[in-house]
Amino acid sequence: MPSTRGDQFIRLDKLLSGLGYCSRSETSKLIKQGRVAVPGVIGKLKADTKVNPDGVLVDGEPLDPLPGIVVAFNKPAGYVCTTSAAEGQTVYDLLPERFSRRNPRLATVGRLDKDTSGLLLLSDDGAFVHKMTSPKHAIEKLYRATLEKPLEGHEEKLFVSGEMMLEGEAKPLRPARMRAIEERLVELVITEGRYHQVRRMFAAVGNHVLQLQRIAIGPLTLEDLPQGSHRILSKAEIATLLS
Repeated sequence: MPSTRGDQFIRLDKLLSGLGYCSRSETSKLIKQGRVAVPGVIGKLKADTKVNPDGVLVDGEPLDPLPGIVVAFNKPAGYVCTTSAAEGQTVYDLLPERFSRRNPRLATVGRLDKDTSGLLLLSDDGAFVHKMTSPKHAIEKLYRATLEKPLEGHEEKLFVSGEMMLEGEAKPLRPARMRAIEERLVELVITEGRYHQVRRMFAAVGNHVLQLQRIAIGPLTLEDLPQGSHRILSKAEIATLLS
């Protein structure tokens, strides 16, 4: 669905189908069920009525934002960042069903592996996804890791050196900042998103990550977002992430 300004009007069926609430053919059914309200509409509300998106209510709630949406989600361990149920339970199983039907579709901004929990972003804005995942933009991501064995003391210097190599790769990792909280609990800031990067970094120094959680992306943190819950970011928060 093309982006639409709040002061422009769009057919109701096109609007609701683009945001995943229903198919275009199902719009009339939702109207008859009394689930759709558009204050200020003169005459009978129909599927082809042109409406201002800002005034539409479904089940008494304002619509989700138009294309350009960014969602923050606190991913539990055990879920995969894919739409394919063949790989197990997906993050979309914990989100409103309409999110998976939006057009353009709502995609994860990068991925967290199945056993990693924490902050995950989803968006339907390709330019936003590209900037947040492109290595050249060096977006900082903060992880908290519980280790199998105590730190040996040399890890921080190696991680920040910019000379660390991962097995099977020809390019060294960018410098990463590490802070020890306890002897087996650390926080690590990286600016890349290589495959299983944090786990492989600790494996390379003879340790094993037992639990891994991403707690921040740039200035955005999990704050008090409960595990398995989501919230839609404001335009100001999106701008801050991109600045």
